[in-house]
Amino acid sequence: MIVGITGGMGCGKSTVARAFEKRGYRRLDSDRIVHEQVLTAPEVIDALRERYGAEVVPEPAPGEASVVNRAALAQRVFADDAEREWLEAMVHPRVFACWRAAIAAEPGASWVLEVPLLHEKGLENWFDFTVCVALAPAQQLARLEQRGLPRALAGQRIAKQLPLERKIELSDFVLWNEGSPLFLEAQVDRLARAIERA
Repeated sequence: MIVGITGGMGCGKSTVARAFEKRGYRRLDSDRIVHEQVLTAPEVIDALRERYGAEVVPEPAPGEASVVNRAALAQRVFADDAEREWLEAMVHPRVFACWRAAIAAEPGASWVLEVPLLHEKGLENWFDFTVCVALAPAQQLARLEQRGLPRALAGQRIAKQLPLERKIELSDFVLWNEGSPLFLEAQVDRLARAIERA
């Protein structure tokens, strides 16, 4: 069983994935894979340095490894669709390879994968079921602001994704995250029981 979790920024994908994890699913967080495995790969760092220079890959202190300035990288790619597409073309195949390796290592396990761009990239065939985590746009922006993301930048990033309404239409199931954490947990419990019986 492989379940794909998608939804808008700040809607609660990680909260839902962790709730599945509590039920025994193995969890893969695509954003975490990007941060911890892809953006630390020497060939990726070299490509980013060549394209963007020290603004995105500052010169490291002697004896230290190069580190990508993710905030500077995000500013570059969310302001320019061509740059975002170039980055995605380099990053996404490496993320998919990480998925394949993890799933192949435990083929009998049930998996839950957090995939923000699941529908944008046509990845539905990876999954037995897709789940969209949703809430009202005003609440989504408020949650992103609470995380420290300025409203204008949050709006810019949201605009680069499919509208939430479209993600809802394309997903097999929808979880509404406008209530309490306990209400969301209850929805996940009910959904997990349903798909395990399917």
